[in-house]
Amino acid sequence: MRYIRRMLSHVDDWSARHSVLATARRTAALVNALADDGPDPAHIADVLRAHGETGPLDLTPADVDAMRAAAALLREVFAAEHVDAAAHVLNRLLRGHTGQLRLTSHGGGSPWHPHLDGDDDAPWDEWLLASSCMALTVLVWDRRRPPGRVCASSGCRNVFITQGGGPERRYCSRRCATRERVAAHRSRSV
Repeated sequence: MRYIRRMLSHVDDWSARHSVLATARRTAALVNALADDGPDPAHIADVLRAHGETGPLDLTPADVDAMRAAAALLREVFAAEHVDAAAHVLNRLLRGHTGQLRLTSHGGGSPWHPHLDGDDDAPWDEWLLASSCMALTVLVWDRRRPPGRVCASSGCRNVFITQGGGPERRYCSRRCATRERVAAHRSRSV
């Protein structure tokens, strides 16, 4: 019985780390980290680990350059103003950059889950684009709105995932929202 609980706990932990929302959040974090010129492969590996990736993450500068190109394509989804625009971008990315939908357990090392990349050993950029497109597509399907946004703060380029009900967020963080409120207040006071 303990073995079964431990196995179920492993599955629950894996599922939480690799849920659609967790994958979308990882996408936003990577798009932001890869936006810098010449990001350090070790930093990108740290971002991947912070979002549930395990095992050896020996990223090369070439891997990171290819991931940067994938992240630039994904940024277009976050920049979409309306759900139709987000869907059109995702359809273009799915058509041009992903493989057929398949199930994998990575040789029994994880629960069965869907992939759109070519195979379990696909290059990092292919994996990033395919897994991100799948997660963002499911969010569009589920929420009927763009899955995220680019921060509206003039000094910020970060993307973020929009969540929940209520008014849609405009800023990636409270810090950016506060900075914009203070700037607006100062401009009215002058």
